[in-house]
Amino acid sequence: MYFFDSYALIEIIRGNFSYEKYKVEVPTCTILNLFELHQALVREFNKQTADYWIKRFNYNLIEITKEDAINASDFKFANKDKKLSTVDCIGYVVAIKNKLKFLTGDKEFAEIDNVEYIK
Repeated sequence: MYFFDSYALIEIIRGNFSYEKYKVEVPTCTILNLFELHQALVREFNKQTADYWIKRFNYNLIEITKEDAINASDFKFANKDKKLSTVDCIGYVVAIKNKLKFLTGDKEFAEIDNVEYIK
């Protein structure tokens, strides 16, 4: 099973063939990923399209705990040489905690353990 970061969700919506096999799964993510997804879709398309996609998917949302926030902060600091977003750091630690592989196309995660990097 996978934790879908915002990048992965956007690529699925765009119809990126590399993400075809992941379309059959219910995306697992946090509410922060839905926020990023909505923002990206509004910028790329419009609000109506963004609202449609947020409502269309049947998401498995994972709650973010205080411990997750601390662990994500530690992870981001340990990788300060990379340009990792805060939302991605939270998603990554939540994925590990829930024994999920972190699915992304973000090149900053390409060489990090427990990541399925798809371009």
